[in-house]
Amino acid sequence: MLKTALFVRLEAKPGKEMDVEEFLKAGLPVVQEEPATIAWFGIRLGPSTFGIFDAFPDEAGREAHLTGKVAAALMAKAGELFSEPPSIEKVDVLASKLPA
Repeated sequence: MLKTALFVRLEAKPGKEMDVEEFLKAGLPVVQEEPATIAWFGIRLGPSTFGIFDAFPDEAGREAHLTGKVAAALMAKAGELFSEPPSIEKVDVLASKLPA
């Protein structure tokens, strides 16, 4: 069961929207290697606003993700791709539905 999650809001610099989209798509294979990342979504919220939503079974899984390769890549690219630092929110999952 999912208990913890992250919601990350990303605002692309003007002209960097396609680069952010490609960055998110490239993150999927890396996240697939993380056993405690049960669900991961790279999303577009608007013309220049993107996000990541990912969910974990527990706090240890969430912390492992926050110290993993995708988080490191996100922070390394932040100055190049985003007009403001990524907004990373720790959230609790109250209910979920995933394939069995």
